[in-house]
Amino acid sequence: MSEMLKITDLKVNYGMIQAIKGISFYVNEGEIVALIGANGAGKTTTLHTITGLVPAKSGSIEFEGKELTKIPAHKIVSMGMSHVPEGRRIFQELTVYDNLLMGAFTRKDKNELRDSIKTVYKHFPRLEERKNQIAGTLSGGEQQMLAMGRALMSKPRILLLDEPSMGLSPLYVSEIFHIIEEISKMGTTVLLVEQNAKKALSIANRAYVLETGNIALEGDAKELMQNDSVKKAYLGE
Repeated sequence: MSEMLKITDLKVNYGMIQAIKGISFYVNEGEIVALIGANGAGKTTTLHTITGLVPAKSGSIEFEGKELTKIPAHKIVSMGMSHVPEGRRIFQELTVYDNLLMGAFTRKDKNELRDSIKTVYKHFPRLEERKNQIAGTLSGGEQQMLAMGRALMSKPRILLLDEPSMGLSPLYVSEIFHIIEEISKMGTTVLLVEQNAKKALSIANRAYVLETGNIALEGDAKELMQNDSVKKAYLGE
């Protein structure tokens, strides 16, 4: 398995506060890797730093062998990385279809665009049913599907998901996680940041536990599910 994303000794500061204290981890091609941890552990900051939204203080972020820390955020998308931020951030006043088109701004080929829309509708049949609906009128779960569908429109090699289950009903949570597995099976690598540790570990290959800016534990996701300290702290057992 080749390493697609490699983070080495990453440090990130917010003002005087050291948010990320020198973490290292990697994501192999084709994997689902989960980052779990409590609120404020630094999970979202880590994703934001990888995608260029927050500057790294030091350390390295390599994507397919290219160093990302000096590349502007908007260029990172065209390199094959797509980020679904926390809180969905869709274009509320545009239709579902127009939102999807916005996700393909790096693509020029009209035929490819049609194929991508077809693929998104295959993953998310509900989006096809609602393609002419104004996005702001969708339910929370449908908006999350739209945010993920839009991210897939750029045909990413890796998809970074930030808290995809946040604020969703249990039914939608199961559906979203099922879709993440489907996306992975179709060949997209996934880095998943998730508060719902049980769900995340159930679909991930490997996982890292982040605690106040440090990686406290790492390993096979199924093994971490059996780990006593993980059970106590994150699985509510």
